[in-house]
Amino acid sequence: MAELETRELEYFVAVAEELHFGHAAARLAIAQPALSKAVRRLESRLGVTLLERSSRHVALTLAGEALLHHGRHALNAVGAAAEKARRAGDQQAHLRLVIKPGGDANLLSGILAAYAGRPDARRVDILFGGATDRADYVRDGRADVALLYAPFDDMTGLDHETLMVEGRVAILPPDHRLASHPEVTLADLARETLPRWKGVRWTGAPETEPGPEVTDAAEALHMIRLGRTIAMLPRSLAQPMHPDLVYRPVIDAPHSELVLAWAQQDRRRLVASFVAAAVDAAGMT
Repeated sequence: MAELETRELEYFVAVAEELHFGHAAARLAIAQPALSKAVRRLESRLGVTLLERSSRHVALTLAGEALLHHGRHALNAVGAAAEKARRAGDQQAHLRLVIKPGGDANLLSGILAAYAGRPDARRVDILFGGATDRADYVRDGRADVALLYAPFDDMTGLDHETLMVEGRVAILPPDHRLASHPEVTLADLARETLPRWKGVRWTGAPETEPGPEVTDAAEALHMIRLGRTIAMLPRSLAQPMHPDLVYRPVIDAPHSELVLAWAQQDRRRLVASFVAAAVDAAGMT
């Protein structure tokens, strides 16, 4: 079976992303003829054509598209392996926690205090991720642990502990037909327009009219104030409540869980101690 070298995979990915040998060579800081030769050597060893070339045009073949997709993952995995190895050998490593702004349900200060009281505590560096990329921070080694929301975030390759289970609320304009109801159901929302959450595979929302795509709660609240949509969020993510909007519990919506997640193969004491402190702190709230 033909084997791939990391360097030639980096070369191919650069060309495949740029679709221009000159631009890819500049990005890699190598000579263009050497890059072209390396890609042809890779094609010869694999026995497939990866790129269709002309004097003015470079395009991916089906084989090239497949190698680009899997090659990116392979390069990310190699980088993550190196980073995790370095950190495993660093006895003074800081613990890196990734969260979304406002995505800690007011638990973080108690968790940090509980961890600081442990004899093996290290400094905790707080990283801020987006609405849907925090799990990737852990998978690729940028962070050691993450605060995520289940079942919305992708937990593939991660272990986790649940810190809090909470209900969900509908967020409505004050003149909405449901605003006068003390509580609502999924059936009440079935005729409504709800936002499409970028990168979220499952929301637990009923089948509704497709609404505007949003990336976070702030964007959703803006669209609600404009009358373009309503939204359904975990209760903690709806805090603080906006004075111009109405919040009603959705009594039969699937619950959401705030979880602390880490890589499945990560058995470092650094991580285990922080997880134990977080679970203890969350249990006291």
